[in-house]
Amino acid sequence: MSKILVTGGMGYIGSHTVVELLNAGYEVIIIDNLSNSSSEVLNRIEKITGKRPAFFETEMCNYDELENIFATNPGIDAVIHFAAFLQVNESVQQPLMYFENNLYSQINLLKCMRKYEIKPIVFSSSCTVYGNPENLPVTEKTPTQKAASPYGNTKQMGEEILEHTAAAGHINAISLRYFNPVGAHKSALIGEVQHGVPHHLIPYITETAFGKREFLNIFGSDYPTPDGTCVRDYIHVCDVARAHIKAVEKLLTQNDAQGWYQVYNIGTGEGYSVLNIVDAFTKATGIKIDYKLAPRREGDVAAVYADTKKANEELNWRTECSLTEMMQSAWNWELSVKENPL
Repeated sequence: MSKILVTGGMGYIGSHTVVELLNAGYEVIIIDNLSNSSSEVLNRIEKITGKRPAFFETEMCNYDELENIFATNPGIDAVIHFAAFLQVNESVQQPLMYFENNLYSQINLLKCMRKYEIKPIVFSSSCTVYGNPENLPVTEKTPTQKAASPYGNTKQMGEEILEHTAAAGHINAISLRYFNPVGAHKSALIGEVQHGVPHHLIPYITETAFGKREFLNIFGSDYPTPDGTCVRDYIHVCDVARAHIKAVEKLLTQNDAQGWYQVYNIGTGEGYSVLNIVDAFTKATGIKIDYKLAPRREGDVAAVYADTKKANEELNWRTECSLTEMMQSAWNWELSVKENPL
């Protein structure tokens, strides 16, 4: 089978995708600087799959260090690019850090791909490129708007870099616009790790349920939504991971094309408010969550959820996991990681 380079492969979505790749028979090389992950993830990937992928601790913003990975690992057939800083609120406070890390790493990666004549790349994009959309659900033809955060802006710029590089004939690329990945692998060996106060909703809920947090802060209760809280499209991380397998398969059939580029929404097509998710967690686990309403958080938009018809039809991909499975797997992961922390 093909050899796939996965940047950021020790992270949340990256590690789940590596598991899916290995289970599908691909050879995998992981590079990660471990800035937001742990080397223990490699052991857990091996425990799940029975296979240990090659791993290199690499700083992608250092071109020479990254280029050495390509030079010493011939035969890479495709790249999946996850490596990026990803906290919306942090990006608002430290915009230059986000522009430097997220864009330099991507540019260095594309330069290496061109030097070593590797064309297929799957890019980890985000629904944040749609900004605060006027009409829902959003399709891939929905106009992107001015990003609400520097993080979202780096995803918009990342897509534009790919589009122009593909137009020059140097790569064939797919941008997967994720909505809100949640949950964890059914083994509870890998999942979402957030240090300090969680910046994503589900870890905040599970830490509150576990007793680590006294209550859940719900940021914003006056949005123009049915219950006043933000509405998002929550999707199980394993469904997101499987979308990457489909994208790689699609790209490998386009390997002789000159400058092929597509974007796909990766979501469930359902919008749930923060209060809906709190209720869903209680129904899935039987645990009541104490919460307080707090002011809006800078960089958040009111509502966004996906139209996934294009990915369903062109990638032959569909979600498999229910909202209940998302909540239960997140809670199982919370219980597991407290016993065996990463």
